[in-house]
Amino acid sequence: MTAAGIDFGTTNSVAAQWNGEYVEVLEIGGQGLDANWGRRGFELLYPSVVGTSSLRPGTLFGWEAKLRSEQAVEACKRMLREEPFVNLGGERFAATTAAAGVFHAIAKAAEEEAATEIREAVVTVPANATGAARFRTREAARAAGITVRTLLNEPTAAAIAYAHEMEVDGEFLVFDWGGGTMDATLLLHDDGFFDEKASRGVNRLGGLEIDARLRRMVLERAPARGRWSDSEKRMFALDIERAKILLSHQESVPVQTPDGILVEIGQDEFSEAIQDLITRALEPVEECLEQARIDPQKLTAVLMIGGSSQIPAVRTAVSEALGCELVDTALCNPMTAVAEGAAISAAAMNGDLKSIIRVVNTHALGTITTDRDGRRRFSALIDRNQRLPQQRVKSYEPTRDNISQLTVEVWEGDPDRDVDHPDNVKLTDLILTYPRHCTVEDGVFDLEYTYSKEGLLTVKATLQKTGEGVLDGEVKVFGDGNVLPEVKKELERLLALAPSARPAATPTHPQQAHPAVQKGEVPKPVPPRSSVRSAHKGLATPPLIVDGSNLAWNGRPPRTAGGKPSFAALEAAIRSLRLKHPHRDIHVVVDATLRHDVSADERPRVEAAIAGGEVVQPPAGTEGRGDALVISIAEEVGGVIVSNDNFAPFQKANPWLLEAGRVLGATHSQGVWVFNRRVPNPAAPRSAEVTRSR
Repeated sequence: MTAAGIDFGTTNSVAAQWNGEYVEVLEIGGQGLDANWGRRGFELLYPSVVGTSSLRPGTLFGWEAKLRSEQAVEACKRMLREEPFVNLGGERFAATTAAAGVFHAIAKAAEEEAATEIREAVVTVPANATGAARFRTREAARAAGITVRTLLNEPTAAAIAYAHEMEVDGEFLVFDWGGGTMDATLLLHDDGFFDEKASRGVNRLGGLEIDARLRRMVLERAPARGRWSDSEKRMFALDIERAKILLSHQESVPVQTPDGILVEIGQDEFSEAIQDLITRALEPVEECLEQARIDPQKLTAVLMIGGSSQIPAVRTAVSEALGCELVDTALCNPMTAVAEGAAISAAAMNGDLKSIIRVVNTHALGTITTDRDGRRRFSALIDRNQRLPQQRVKSYEPTRDNISQLTVEVWEGDPDRDVDHPDNVKLTDLILTYPRHCTVEDGVFDLEYTYSKEGLLTVKATLQKTGEGVLDGEVKVFGDGNVLPEVKKELERLLALAPSARPAATPTHPQQAHPAVQKGEVPKPVPPRSSVRSAHKGLATPPLIVDGSNLAWNGRPPRTAGGKPSFAALEAAIRSLRLKHPHRDIHVVVDATLRHDVSADERPRVEAAIAGGEVVQPPAGTEGRGDALVISIAEEVGGVIVSNDNFAPFQKANPWLLEAGRVLGATHSQGVWVFNRRVPNPAAPRSAEVTRSR
C-alpha cells in the first residue's frame, strides 16, 4: 500500500505520497482554478469546501465549490470541535458528513487526476485539537473509504518534513498559524526520533479572523448602501480573502464592495490593524518555551507553517520575539510541509524509512468529581503533554450508600480552570453499573483511562474490593449524549444532492458553466455549437455577456478626435444591469488595450478590476480580440450579448447573432443606461473585387 499523508486543513487540504525515494505532493483539483486565483503553488491546494450551484449538477468540492458555489460550507474542520449541523441544497447534514465529503473528493481526485489511490493515510490535526475533533476527523476519513493509520499533529508533521529534507537534529519550534487555529509546538529530533516536548495553542484564531478584520477595514470606509444578496456576500468574502493573500506580496490592494465602491488597503495599515491578533498568536509560543524551559537562542530551527504565518508582519513579530532567523520557505513550504511530513510518517510506519515518531496529548483527560459542598471539579487522570500511548488509573468512591449505578463523565481540557470554562469539554457520559446495591466503601472503584496515539480513548472501571469489572468501553460518542450520525449514510445523501433540490440563485464568481435553468429542472450539459440556438430557447435567466470596451466608448468622441473610453461609464452600466437583472450572471469582457486607452486616473481602476476578476480580457495574441471572446463566452453559456456592435466579421460563423433575443443594445442618456433588444444589421457581402484585392 502506498504511503500517503493528508493535511486536512480549515481553508485548504493537501495530499502527498511517498514514492519510494521522495515525497510527491499531488496536484489535484487544479482545473477548478480560474485566472484570479492562479498563484504559484495553488494547484497543490484543495479547498476544504463543499457547495452547490444552480449552474452545475451535483455537489461541488475543492476549487469548484470555493469559486463557483452559490451555497457553500467552509471551515468544516473547525466545526468538528462541536459538531454543528449545516445546510446544503435544502437538506441538513452533520459537519462530520461535510468533512467526509471533502475526504471523498480528495480520494476521487487523486484517482482521476493523479492516477493513484488513497485507501489509507496518516491524517494531520491541529496540535490543540480536542478529542472530539480528532474522533470526528477519523470518522470522516473512514466514511470516505480512507483508513487512518494515525492522527499526527500538524506541527510535528512539518518538523518531520524539514528534518527529513535537511537531515538535522535538535530542538525545533513550529509556529503553525493556518485558517482556523494557531499552535506552537516544541519538538526534539534525534536520529530519526521525534518527540513533542510541549504544545500550546489557541482555537478560533486564524485566517478567518484575519479576513474578518480586513473586511471591517473595507466597510469602515465604504459602508454597505443596501442589502446585499447571498451571492454578493459570497463574492465579497472571496475578494477579501484574495486581497489578504495579495497583501503579503504587494504594498497595496484595491477591494471593491458589492456597491461598486473601490477601497485601497495598504500593507502597512493592514499590518497595524491585525497587531492584536498577532500578539495573541505569540502567547502560545511564550507558554510553550516557558513550559519546556528552553532558551529561544538554543533553538535549532523555527518553522513557520500555515497561510497566516506568511503575512510579513507575522514573520517579523516572531523573529523579533525569539531573536532569531526563521527557516526560509524554500526549505519548509508553509502550505505543503504538513502533508509531506504525514507521507513521510506513513512511509516510516510501512518500514520504508527509519524513523520513530512520538506524540503528546495537548489536553488533559479526566472526569468530574463533586466535593462535600456540592462543587464540581475537574479530576485529571492523564495530564496534558504526556507521551502517547498513555495509561493512567485513579481511585474514586460514590457519594452515598445503596447505589446500583452511577454516571462517569469523561472530560477533556484544562484541570486548572473552572469546569465551565470554554477550554473544558465533556466528551461523553458512561454508565458504571454495580452488580448489586452497595455501600460507599464497597463501591470504591479504580478508573482506568487508556489513550492511544491514534486518539482513541478506552475507559475501564474495576471494583477495588472484588476486582469485578463494572465498566469497559471505547469512547465512541462525543457531546452531551448526542449520538454521532450515521456518517456513511449521510455522505451518500450528500453526494447524491440533485440540482432540483435547491432553487436557482445568483452565481458568485465568473462562471464557466451552463446557465441557470428554471426552478425544478435538471441542468443539462452545455450543448455543442450546432445546438446553441435550441439551448437558448426557454432559459429563464440566461447570462449577460457585456462587451465592455464597446460600452466604455459609448457616446465618446472617436480616438482620431482625441476621445478616450470611460471606465466610469462602463461601471455605471454594469451597476444598472445588476439592478435591472439581479438574478443573472454577468460576464464583462474588455479589449486588452482598454487599460491603455482610458485616462491616467482611471487606469488603476481598470487594472484593479482585471486583477480582481470583475472584468476579463483576452490573452495576448487572441484572434479577434475582445469581440471574439465575447462571442465565445456567449456561445459557451447560451448567454445574451450586451453591445452596440454588429460583429460583422463573426456573423457567418455564428448565425445565431442575428436571432431575436440574443443581443441587447445599450443607450446612455443623461446618466441613465437603457438596454433594449436589438438584432445586429447583417454583414454586407464582400465583392469579388474586394476579395481579390486582399
